[in-house]
Amino acid sequence: MPVTLLGAAEIRTLAAALDVTPTKKLGQNFVVDANTVRKIVQAASVTADDRVVEIGPGLGSLTLAILETGAPVTAVEIDHRLAERLPATAAAHGVATGALTVVDADALHVHELPGDPNVLVANLPYNVSVPVLLHFLETFPGLERGVVMVQAEVGERLAAAPGSKVYGAPSAKAAWYGPWRLAGTVSRQVFWPVPNVDSVLVGFTRNPEPRGTEDERRRTFAVIDAAFQQRRKMLRQALSLVLGGSAASASEILERAGVAPTARGEQLTVDDFHRIAEVAAGR
Repeated sequence: MPVTLLGAAEIRTLAAALDVTPTKKLGQNFVVDANTVRKIVQAASVTADDRVVEIGPGLGSLTLAILETGAPVTAVEIDHRLAERLPATAAAHGVATGALTVVDADALHVHELPGDPNVLVANLPYNVSVPVLLHFLETFPGLERGVVMVQAEVGERLAAAPGSKVYGAPSAKAAWYGPWRLAGTVSRQVFWPVPNVDSVLVGFTRNPEPRGTEDERRRTFAVIDAAFQQRRKMLRQALSLVLGGSAASASEILERAGVAPTARGEQLTVDDFHRIAEVAAGR
């Protein structure tokens, strides 16, 4: 029996049966268009050889599209009602026993996943998309690539290059793990309820080798945070507190790292931030 996808009418019927009303608190906007969920799966290049983790499966629209490829899915869902119902929905739509594993938990607090997933695919809640992504990339080094649907503004920031007006802390932190790209746009009309913002698909590919150790990452992220908390200031001022406590000490460290003290955070690559952090640590 092939896997069949959810239609708009069935999604509303499922929601009514579960007494689920999409909430702003959880950032819930359910996708009701089968072509859109297939587009996401295709953008992620999912095949039967992959092992996928999905965050926030909701009623199962995207979940079924992933399972349609033959890849097993581990779905992390914070809403207990949705997590409990998802296996029955999958079975009713032709999903083989064992192909879907549901983890009933807050994705921000998940530190272990069954199935050793190598691909992340998700329609992420707008309010926690960046923290969830960074948590999963930090916690699960086996994730080689992924495509997520996020608010357009968030996706543009994640994929932004240094010098862009939207380049900021999320851009630099995401780049620690590998390159990011915009992978498509999504009409707001494919959601229920219709959101007040546009959405995009953004994809990533993890670097084959880690950029640095976990201690190096923490130090680098602290420098990134400081640089963008006062992004209008020159780095010698913005980084003074984390680089020795004064503009003079910050300037000395920046010069040793090969970065102009008069530069601003939006001009620096993640490699620049990494180098500054390691010079400050005495390496």
